[in-house]
Amino acid sequence: QVQLVESGGGLVQAGGSLRLSCAASGPTFSTFRMGWFRQAPGKEREFVAAESWRGSNIYYADSVKGRFTISRDNAKNTLYLQMNSLVPEDTASYYCAVRTRAAAYVNPTDYGYWGQGTQVTVSS
Repeated sequence: QVQLVESGGGLVQAGGSLRLSCAASGPTFSTFRMGWFRQAPGKEREFVAAESWRGSNIYYADSVKGRFTISRDNAKNTLYLQMNSLVPEDTASYYCAVRTRAAAYVNPTDYGYWGQGTQVTVSS
């Protein structure tokens, strides 16, 4: 059973930065292919960033490209999302997830394990 716990969310002014963390259980974290999603109130969960199935590439949503960076520390079983130049439109609950299907990385249904989410609020 995989368990994911996000942290690092909070309230930040526009233009500021936050780093989200996702701590994963299990000895095979290095083999997990993971992603970040976000969901604002009244909206569907949307793709933010993800590792490719082979782990050699990173993909970003156009809305965050150049501002957000996904990374991992396998020794700490932790995935990160560095978020810079935040804008109010980035306000949402952010979720990390483990992909369990080698399909399109943008689809939440291809991810079988999810964390509980961490809230990010960007004030203008």
